[in-house]
Amino acid sequence: MNRSILPLDIVGTSTVLPGNCVSTEDIVARLYPRWEAGHILHKTGIRTRHFKHPEDDCASLGTQALSAALSAAGLPAEALSRLIFVSSGAGDLVFPATANLICAGLGLRSTCDCFDLNNACLGFLTALDIAAKDLYFGAGPIGIVVAELGSRCIDASLPRSYLVFGDAVAAVVVRQTETGGGLLGSWLRNDGVAFGNVRLANPAVTGTREFIDFTATNATIADEAITAIRTSADQVLSRAGLRLEDVQWVLPHQPNGALFKAIIEALGIPLERTVPVADSIGSTGAAAIPISLDRLLRERDVRPGDHILLAGVGGGISYGAMLYQVPAR
Repeated sequence: MNRSILPLDIVGTSTVLPGNCVSTEDIVARLYPRWEAGHILHKTGIRTRHFKHPEDDCASLGTQALSAALSAAGLPAEALSRLIFVSSGAGDLVFPATANLICAGLGLRSTCDCFDLNNACLGFLTALDIAAKDLYFGAGPIGIVVAELGSRCIDASLPRSYLVFGDAVAAVVVRQTETGGGLLGSWLRNDGVAFGNVRLANPAVTGTREFIDFTATNATIADEAITAIRTSADQVLSRAGLRLEDVQWVLPHQPNGALFKAIIEALGIPLERTVPVADSIGSTGAAAIPISLDRLLRERDVRPGDHILLAGVGGGISYGAMLYQVPAR
């Protein structure tokens, strides 16, 4: 085994889109009747999104998603050595970790450890980085669940967030590979001084219900996102000794449909080498990359040896990229 490559194999993925599918036209007609729906569609690039049912929660949806990913991997839940729950909004509990509820939903008792992780929209890549290093040191299969229930944290009085966020849950199961491929590079950074331009305050601190709010212009957000993703992609490709032209598939973060198109144009990537999801599910935080990964592996002609570039950006400001080579099966 080449020890410069982390022996990670993505063996199972799944997506759960909860509740009802709601169109942008319906939202505009119901809440903002003086606005032109066509303009909002053009500005956001989002046609539809899902809003969960009132009874849905992260634990139940996460259990459903991870069960499906385990089934795709052909593994029982008891095979997991670690379970990482990711959410950039909020889990079901402050403590103990929401991951415990998913373990309970799977019937797991003292067979693995689990914890919650929050690194804004970069959370999935952070969790995947941890998992890859665990596998390097001999850990067994690891499950990652990303639950973003944005409808919990949006309000119609703040249309910038209300018109873009949606609910989605994704799960990925990884294990060690001995057949080549794996994680060729990982480059993650946070700029705490820049901090970020979208945030959700802690109600326990403010004493009031809080909602997702943007604190910068769309132009500023777009510039920061494009710069962060280009920098991250350049860094991880340079460390792997590859060029973007050598990469078959590119899966960047998708803050909305319009910004996703701007990102791939800035990278110079043809649309057919990506997997658009924001146009149909809205802004789903840390779930956007694993959902596009799930669709890529299920619906596209992905072959052993193919390179997949994952690149993200989120509040913090958090940003980074990973380069994965599909192992032989």
